[in-house]
Amino acid sequence: MKLKKILSVILVVSMLFSMASCTANTEQKPENNNDIDTVFTPGTYEGEAEGFHGIIKAKVTVSETEITDITVEHTETAGLGDKAIDKIVLQIKENTSLDAPIVSGATYSSNGIIAAITAALKEAGADIDALKAKTIADNNKTEDVEKTADVIVIGGGGAGLAAAVSAHQNGASVMVIEKMPQVGGNTIISGAAYNAADQGRQSLLPMTDLEKQTVEDLIDAEQSDSEVKEWQETLKKEWEEYLDSGKTHLFDSPTLHKLQTYNGGDKLGDTKLVSILADNSLPAVEWLEDLGMKFTDHVFTVLGGLWSRAHKPEKPLGTGYIETYMDYIDKNSSEIELMLETKANSFIVENGAVTGVNAESNGAKVTLHANKGVVLASGGFGANVEMREQYNTLWPSLKDIKTTNHTGATGDGITMSQELNASIVGMEQIQLLPMGDPVTGSLSGNIEQGVQNRIFVNKEGNRFVDEGARRDVMTKALMEQTDSSMWVILDKHSYPTSDTKNNFNESIDSLVEAGRAFKADTLEELAKQIGVDADNLVKAVETFNETVDGKTKDAFGRTLFADKIDTAPFYAGARVPTVHHTMGGVEINENSQVLDVNGQIIKGLYAAGEVTGGIHGSNRLGGNALADITVFGRIAGESAALGK
Repeated sequence: MKLKKILSVILVVSMLFSMASCTANTEQKPENNNDIDTVFTPGTYEGEAEGFHGIIKAKVTVSETEITDITVEHTETAGLGDKAIDKIVLQIKENTSLDAPIVSGATYSSNGIIAAITAALKEAGADIDALKAKTIADNNKTEDVEKTADVIVIGGGGAGLAAAVSAHQNGASVMVIEKMPQVGGNTIISGAAYNAADQGRQSLLPMTDLEKQTVEDLIDAEQSDSEVKEWQETLKKEWEEYLDSGKTHLFDSPTLHKLQTYNGGDKLGDTKLVSILADNSLPAVEWLEDLGMKFTDHVFTVLGGLWSRAHKPEKPLGTGYIETYMDYIDKNSSEIELMLETKANSFIVENGAVTGVNAESNGAKVTLHANKGVVLASGGFGANVEMREQYNTLWPSLKDIKTTNHTGATGDGITMSQELNASIVGMEQIQLLPMGDPVTGSLSGNIEQGVQNRIFVNKEGNRFVDEGARRDVMTKALMEQTDSSMWVILDKHSYPTSDTKNNFNESIDSLVEAGRAFKADTLEELAKQIGVDADNLVKAVETFNETVDGKTKDAFGRTLFADKIDTAPFYAGARVPTVHHTMGGVEINENSQVLDVNGQIIKGLYAAGEVTGGIHGSNRLGGNALADITVFGRIAGESAALGK
């Protein structure tokens, strides 16, 4: 199968399952699961169910015995939910059966389209139980496979695909295995913000007095690490040069990025890795652009990012990253092979070096040999509740907290690495966001467009935290509020038109229509809609506006501001805590080589992305994940190809 074709069936995100209520008119029951006669009243029928971005509407045409056509209207994300719909629709139509398997990693989205079709078939008088019982044959059984490539990559998310492209660019043949039925991992469902000091794009932003004070505080802060002290000296020189230049646009540099990353992780990150991350973030953006990816000229402050250096791709979510890599892989398919639904189980070790991977696919044994090296890019463990509970020491129980992660983020690679005596670090460092959807835990539906133009209020209508603070600080504060729930409040500055979209490709009007956001011409009316005290909400906004004007100092120490919240319409969206990122994982060095518990290199094994630990310390800055997976994915691929 060509990789372009593979791409067309990938990438699905999760959402609600809500079947439309209809009355069934069933009189006949089949005696044989796969022998159903005259089950429909011929005609065309409609049904609907909730999807990721709104209602999925299915129009189903049937004869007496067959489903002859299915058309669907939806607003699911291009390259994501729409591909799941296409796959399931085809299976149901070709088999006249509702036994279509749920797409792994897209449970709710799969259920949504099946529910919509089911509702339509009920209107057609179908025996729904019989259609569910009519089995669809499994044609995916495979034979045992043994293959060889220069570099084997475990994981088809952003880090793994970056490593695959990089390895090939450095002369290696590559085999990528992915346990899910689609590539993309957490990257494809991310908000896609990418941190990099980029004075070209940042020249469009003004520098505020509070931001100037932030830089000076970082220069003067007490540090004990000698390398970090050198960063401070470098930053001091850069800052003096900026001031002497008379420039007024936002100042930034890799050095400032390093200090904020290091301090933001409670000084627990490996300084060498932090330095590599910040120094190579912009070159990695340029590398992506050379591959064909496009970013907007607008940089912003992403939640918990602390500075306006987040780059925004032109394409929604993380689709731009994945499509860019897959376009390259497709063009070089003779030298880069991708195997989906292929799960790595263990490493092959010969003479003390990792030389391959033992895997399985649809019950068949897959043996992969690597001439040069294996790159581990299997992601974190945010979706593995048991593993979260095993390592969590910093939060209350996370057993009942939902996650933004895709279902494949289960920490398999970390467990595999421990069998090699690999060093794992920072496993207790689990990041929560205050920005989860109240129903799914996903980032979908988040109405914020950036940090500067919105506030958070609790169920009483009061602010309770610096909304520009670290992610852990905001989440801990949220957990102390009633029901651990808050409202994001903003105005027309964030949504100048009703069809303006959020960072997840959802228009504000569609969110309001779906009841996931609320809209009003006055704050008092907005308060009534969301059930908070109107006086408190009005006061919270008025006080915020006074701080924006410079009349008062923010009570919570906030330093990131832009526009006042003073222009109707006003909007609100509900958010709750959600598990987002696991900072812990296998320990690596500057070449992305995996280290053992004695600090020695495990020959032939490299790692990149969320499977690694030691970079972000106790808290990852918002926008640093995409930079991390790109920078170290690129390094891992090169190192494996060149045998570093």
